[in-house]
Amino acid sequence: MTFNEGARGEAGRVQVQGGGGGGRGSKLAIGGGAGGIIVLILALLFGGDPGSLLGTSTETSSSSSGLSSVDDCTGTDANNDVNCRVTLTVGSLDDVWEQQLVKQTGTAYVRPEVILFSGSVSTGCGQATSEVGPFYCPADQTAYFDTSFFQLLVDRFGSSAGPLAQEYVVAHEFGHHIQNQLGDISRAQADPQGAESGAVRTELQADCYAGVWAHYADTIPDEVTGQPFLKTLSQNDIRDALSAASSVGDDRIQQSTSGRVNPEGWTHGSSQQRQLWFAAGYKTGQVSACDTYSARDLNNPAALAK
Repeated sequence: MTFNEGARGEAGRVQVQGGGGGGRGSKLAIGGGAGGIIVLILALLFGGDPGSLLGTSTETSSSSSGLSSVDDCTGTDANNDVNCRVTLTVGSLDDVWEQQLVKQTGTAYVRPEVILFSGSVSTGCGQATSEVGPFYCPADQTAYFDTSFFQLLVDRFGSSAGPLAQEYVVAHEFGHHIQNQLGDISRAQADPQGAESGAVRTELQADCYAGVWAHYADTIPDEVTGQPFLKTLSQNDIRDALSAASSVGDDRIQQSTSGRVNPEGWTHGSSQQRQLWFAAGYKTGQVSACDTYSARDLNNPAALAK
């Protein structure tokens, strides 16, 4: 088990919204905001239908998992229920970033909103369906999750089914929020594709920030319970997170879907790079170790320290 049994989620911190149909929202302005390009990149990477995000699709998606109340989640619940797992991961992320972001950067952490949904959801970046996978919308500073995606990550992309693989996904989306706070997320839109692109550097940095969270997640106590949300992370836990990072590498997905690898079409980085940058954040616990935009070699995060 990953969570301390006595850990408790904060009531109202994570919202639950249903979906499954409804009218389409306004089109995303692809050239006019970081939100649009981040969501579209995720749709393309995870095999979703970009048209559904742009208000042009006639299909809607439904989720196979029901949504339960998350206001009374405990650590025991989080070890057994995926929605509670997201909720307590959010609590852990809040604890870590509230302490470390201001300490390391001088920027006070502002909590993002978090919404669990099923089917479809209206966002500040337009209407989205479950096909998109998890995403962060800078326009409304909200991270969105349909937790049925976690099983897709296992079945379609070959990720580990371990808890930290799922928690890594939540931490990655929070990484985009940290980028939004620090003024970096728009770099993805300015340079949206290619092995050295701003989009790839943005995604790898979010992986690194997920690693920073993991570095502190089992040591920083929650102010309510006085203990960390997570138990001491094992090597198996870290392997679970690295497995999830690897499973959504551009090269791995391109190879599995088209039989060839084309770095010019990359938006998130290779499987190896995603693992390396998560590991850089985890080993150092330092935001400065995640400056992918200054990295001359995205295959060698350690070179930043030299």
